[in-house]
Parts: sequence; C-alpha cells; structure tokens
Amino acid sequence: MEEKQATSLPLIGDDAPSFTAVTTQGEINFPEDYKGKWVILFSHPADFTPVCTTEFMTFATMADEFRELNTELIGLSVDSLYAHIAWLRKIEELEWNGMKNVEVHFPLIEDIRMEVSNKYGMVQPGQSNTQAVRAVFIIDPDSKVRTILYYPLSTGRNFDEIKRIVLALQKADSDNVATPADWRPGDDVIVPTAGSCGTAKERMESDDEDMYCLDWFMCFKKE
Repeated sequence: MEEKQATSLPLIGDDAPSFTAVTTQGEINFPEDYKGKWVILFSHPADFTPVCTTEFMTFATMADEFRELNTELIGLSVDSLYAHIAWLRKIEELEWNGMKNVEVHFPLIEDIRMEVSNKYGMVQPGQSNTQAVRAVFIIDPDSKVRTILYYPLSTGRNFDEIKRIVLALQKADSDNVATPADWRPGDDVIVPTAGSCGTAKERMESDDEDMYCLDWFMCFKKE
C-alpha cells in the first residue's frame, strides 16, 4: 500500500513562510514587500476553470474594499505566468453576477515548481497532486498567520466571510476584545474573561452602562 506524504503548513500564530516569486505584477518578496499591511494570500487550482474565474472576478471587484482595510491580496496557482496573463485578459471580457470589465490588479504568483504551495501546504494529495486546493491565509502586519481556511476544489469561497474575518481580527487587536458568533461591525463585543474571583464579582455588580454580563465569564461591551 502506497504511503501518503504528509502535508506541512504554517499554523496560526506562526511566522508566515517567506518567499520570492514571479507574479503578474512583477517580482515580489514576501513578507518584506508587505510590512505593516494585512495580507490575504490565497491559492486556486488552475487558470481557465469556472469556479476560479468567479472567485477572481469577486476578489478583483472587492480589492478596493480590502485596501481600505490596509489589506493586500496575493493569488497563486501552479500555472505559468503566460497562462495567468492570458486568463486575466479573458476575465476582462466576461460578465457574471453583475460584474463585467473586471481587471485584476493584484499579483498572481507563478508557482510551477510548487515551491510556495508546498511551504503553505496548498497541495494536498487527497485532492490533487498537480493542483493547489482553495487555501486562504490571512496574515497580519507583523507577518504572523492569523487565520487559515481550506476549501475543496469544487466549492467557491465566501468572500463576505473573508472580509468579516479581517474586520474581526482588526477589531480584536485594536480594542483587546473578542467577537461573538456572526459578529459584524457595530455589534457588541466580548471583553476578556475575568481572571480572578474579585474581578468576576466586580463585573457582575458593575453599573457600567457600556458593559453587561450574562454570567461572570461572559461579559459584553456595547458598541
């Protein structure tokens, strides 16, 4: 019986693996070229495929929204640079879901040798030995991996959720809070759990109008 090769990938909290790559926007050095910015590094299985085309059209139309959040996009597949260029030019001619004349200005990495894909565990033999799965790595301004998402080849990504995660991470970092299920900007947030009996008692008896507790371990701050 043939033994499957283990797939390695960086974990949440790890330094994002560094690389130099040729892209549709010229050579990039990661993470040096992106210091101080949030980055969404994502892989797709192949150029000229339907699901990937819908994803790139969506990401491209949202690029300015992400840039307003100090977030840059970097795409990747194991196709050649010339295939990338031809595909992105074809995308400009397509119309789907209200999107047309879509130009992709963020870099798309040529990864024929799978060097970047293997560093990030994007090639998973259970799905394909020749294509990257739909991986998403959200990386913070200190080049730390903060979120990892994996989708199978057949399933397109939820881009509203990817943006929501960036917003939630930025909120958590700026205000030292956590975000509850289905949190959206403007919703109440969770304050750190009380670390002592005294703090727990104070919170439950607090008359702070900006905070309320369901129990000692579960307190919210109003937004």
